[in-house]
Amino acid sequence: MAVPAAGAALVLLAGAPALASTSEPGAAAAELLPVPLNDAPGSGAALLEVDGTTVTFALAYEGLLADAPHAAHIHYGPDARNACPTAEDDADGDGFLTTTEGGPAYGGIKVSLTTEGDTSPDSGLAIDRFGVGDAVSYGREGVEVDQETADALMAGEAVVVVHGVDHDGSGAYDEGDRGASDLDPSLPGEATDPALCGVLQAAQMGEMPGGGVGTGEAAVGGQNLALAAAGGVALAGGALILARRRNADQS
Repeated sequence: MAVPAAGAALVLLAGAPALASTSEPGAAAAELLPVPLNDAPGSGAALLEVDGTTVTFALAYEGLLADAPHAAHIHYGPDARNACPTAEDDADGDGFLTTTEGGPAYGGIKVSLTTEGDTSPDSGLAIDRFGVGDAVSYGREGVEVDQETADALMAGEAVVVVHGVDHDGSGAYDEGDRGASDLDPSLPGEATDPALCGVLQAAQMGEMPGGGVGTGEAAVGGQNLALAAAGGVALAGGALILARRRNADQS
């Protein structure tokens, strides 16, 4: 579900405490930035509403490999650092970060941010059900998660990762110097390496966007997410609105 570029972005400001549980509906947001060493020329944002164990999400990113699918997930692990990986996570020293090497930072897949169908970890490599291209935005409503994941979303411990890196600049995913994927040897490593990453921060929503992008403000605990300049927040906000409207039309 693509959303055209919006004229204004949501502004997320620092200052409110992070929510500790999902007993009350809440929200979370993440700025998505390039993963170190992999040098993907992109950026984006993710917005979530959490009500108990039901999640509405919107994802937007731009600048990644055109005409190619980009798997995207929410990651979490109780023993992970709950962070995006750093160059020090390059365990084999080959100059690239694989999804497996990023695991100690962000943990395993908890939610597959697919465009349709199953959202469980089983769909982690459902390449035909993720966003395609270099300017993508979509949203979904009514995604069910387990309690551990819901709590992690609101505790600032869950991480959004978008995958797919054209390391050699060939314009397509290929093995090149990178080789095969550490997740599925039938795929090039470029197709599954992490490209963008951001830690979700719980937000006290003054007004989640209801009538159009640019109508909402969120005070986000932890780090200052000045995402107005990123543009991805506006797109994610628009995708969130459309996800709600689509669900209303179907009910």
